[in-house]
Amino acid sequence: MDVVPTGLVAEDQTPTGRFTTATEVRPILNATRGNWIAVREYNGKDYVYVTHLWSWRCGLAAIAIAVNDTPFRDWPMPPCHEALSTPNAILHDDPQPYLTFEAGAVQSVRVQLIYDDLGMDAAGFARGDVLIP
Repeated sequence: MDVVPTGLVAEDQTPTGRFTTATEVRPILNATRGNWIAVREYNGKDYVYVTHLWSWRCGLAAIAIAVNDTPFRDWPMPPCHEALSTPNAILHDDPQPYLTFEAGAVQSVRVQLIYDDLGMDAAGFARGDVLIP
């Protein structure tokens, strides 16, 4: 995903104070880049978590990941819960913020973000740098 997917349109960037725009979440995600994803070994599998990104998803239009040397694939996010006082909350009925792989299979993860102003950012992570002990 090196280009903005068709159909995405830049959203209004008037700050809301609710962290629902790229203007509001980009500085946070830039400062916390090392926390974008995590890898955990659990029950004989590798889990790749994007919980941190989902916690700031209301300022994002899309997330894509690539594990090891695979091509980027879109990772659909739950909706922004605008009716709640915490629109970025991850609710019980939202999809799970992780993917599973065979134990030891995840050696690297690349992440690409498209903000809701259509700006882009990317980062790569080695397993050892994001492995939860």
